[in-house]
Amino acid sequence: MSMNSTLHTTGYAASLLDSVQDHVAASPGRAVLLTLLYSPIVAIVLNVLRQLLWPRDRSLPPEVFHWIPIVGSSISYGHDPLGFFFKCREKYGDVFTFILFGRKVTVALGPKGNNFVLGGKSTFFSAEDAYTHLTTPVFGKDVVYDVPNDVFMEQKKFVKVGLSIENFRAYVSMIEEEVEQFMKTDPAFLTYQMNDINDWGRFDIADIVAQITILTASRTLQGKEIRDNMDKSFSDLYAALDGGFTPINFLFPNLPLASYRRRDEAHKKMSDFYVNIIRKRKESGDDMQDMISALQNQRYRDGRQLEDHEIAHLMIALLMAGQHTSSATGSWAILHLAENVQAQESLYKEQVEHFGNPDGTFREMTYEEMRRLPILDSVIRETLRMHPPIHSILRYVRTDVTVSPTLSAPAEDKTYVVPKGHYVLACPAVSQVDPKIWSNPHIWDPTRWSDPEGVAAEAFKTYMDENGEKVDFGFGAVSKGTDSPYQPFGAGRHRCIGEQFAYLQLAAILATILRKVEVRLEPGCAFPEHNYHTMITMPKKPRNICYRRRAFD
Repeated sequence: MSMNSTLHTTGYAASLLDSVQDHVAASPGRAVLLTLLYSPIVAIVLNVLRQLLWPRDRSLPPEVFHWIPIVGSSISYGHDPLGFFFKCREKYGDVFTFILFGRKVTVALGPKGNNFVLGGKSTFFSAEDAYTHLTTPVFGKDVVYDVPNDVFMEQKKFVKVGLSIENFRAYVSMIEEEVEQFMKTDPAFLTYQMNDINDWGRFDIADIVAQITILTASRTLQGKEIRDNMDKSFSDLYAALDGGFTPINFLFPNLPLASYRRRDEAHKKMSDFYVNIIRKRKESGDDMQDMISALQNQRYRDGRQLEDHEIAHLMIALLMAGQHTSSATGSWAILHLAENVQAQESLYKEQVEHFGNPDGTFREMTYEEMRRLPILDSVIRETLRMHPPIHSILRYVRTDVTVSPTLSAPAEDKTYVVPKGHYVLACPAVSQVDPKIWSNPHIWDPTRWSDPEGVAAEAFKTYMDENGEKVDFGFGAVSKGTDSPYQPFGAGRHRCIGEQFAYLQLAAILATILRKVEVRLEPGCAFPEHNYHTMITMPKKPRNICYRRRAFD
């Protein structure tokens, strides 16, 4: 803002205050009315003057200019977070603070920024304090962010037991069966069911993949009882619970709205549903190859077994978290394959080469075979690069923390202080499409992962760090991966332990669908934009896919 603009704003504020004083003298009633009318304007003017004229504390990161107090930059951030961050980086550098509905959020961009936030100690940065008001009403008490970090790390270790390679080997055929059965029975695939290889059908890709994802997850991780009860009543419970997992619930956790009441009622019914399953299994002595059985056999370090409600709430957390991320990534992948016919046919030919029978049918994949398919692997990695399910990761600052303004300078150089009570934010999505790192970052190009010496391969090696030092945060030794510009499943102590299952699920779903149908974007429709108004980044509508049955299926 120029000096002339500043003087003009100052003069306007003085004129406005003189006017209000005149009306106070003339009529107290009118003065009250005018105060109500002009108070927001006065607040905005004072907020602008504070930012322009008040000396800034140089020890703090620069604050993004904003017009409206409390609201701050919430609208710009919420509408297009990546665009907002790139613009702020041009003006303020890698480290800056913005106002998010009264919260002061310090952003640290780039791989070094990711490492600063996601690699920070839990004594400095707290995920629990940042998210419990959102997750606890949905997941339930005594799990995830409703417990101290060390307890959550133990719970992650318990879940990891159920994510064994032995189970994964059994899950591949289960997922294939579920996808095939869905395509044979769901009305969206009517053209496929009619064995018509000439006419094209159509469906909303996000709706279809969401249904397939929850069916495959329930068949594998959740257990037979959950899969058998996947009827409309369960779907209604899930929808009501999902309605409480939105940005508005994060920003305003205790509003007296009907959706909040439906969320709480749905959580209780779903929790009771799982607890009843657990108790019946105990009575019958059934031991199945699923997550419930794995959790029933685990004990905390103090010797205590998980209580029934803890198992139930962990199962709800797995259902909710996995459903959103996998359905979003699957939707984006199929949209890109529908747009890029060459990549789609390459993926199909890879399936024919490895699993095709002489009669045009396909044999089942094995887990080990699926992990060795370079084109399928590249499609998933590239989709996760451009469309990570979660763009921003927050932590609550428990004690004053110093950070370099460039994040690459030594600690002895100039530093900022992020005060206790603020939040810090990492945005791996920025580094995953940063033109300073990637060539043509906004072009979906799976072949970039084929170059063993390329940026993508190096980023993946850093993320996985197979030969590097492992860190045990309490749930087994893992690669931190916090220095990588590619972090699709997070990094550090809160790295997603379900990433291997998510990969398996995505690969099996994509392979099965693309074996049976060709897909295209709906004629006349552009590729969907990101919808950042949801907790998980989904494609905006319209997002229709046209499909045609393959000749040999």
